Amino acid sequence: MGRLIHIGFGNVVNTGKIIAVVSPDSAPIKRLVQKAKEDGMAIDATQGRKTKAVLIMENSQIVLSALLPETISGRAQAENGDIDEA
Repeated sequence: MGRLIHIGFGNVVNTGKIIAVVSPDSAPIKRLVQKAKEDGMAIDATQGRKTKAVLIMENSQIVLSALLPETISGRAQAENGDIDEA
């Protein structure tokens, strides 16, 4: 099992199951989110806030977060010790 990272409002996800962290602004991602909601494969962790990041998981589920993708990826990299010193 991978590490758990905080994605906002007391919610955590397993870093080992994350495929991608993307912004919800593009039309393809909006369609992906709508389809996942219709199929019951979306987990809304925004607590009613605006969705700022969509986490695509291994099992075809998506997780909606109110944190920015940069924040989530930074936390995931910090947990894994993969921070580049550029």
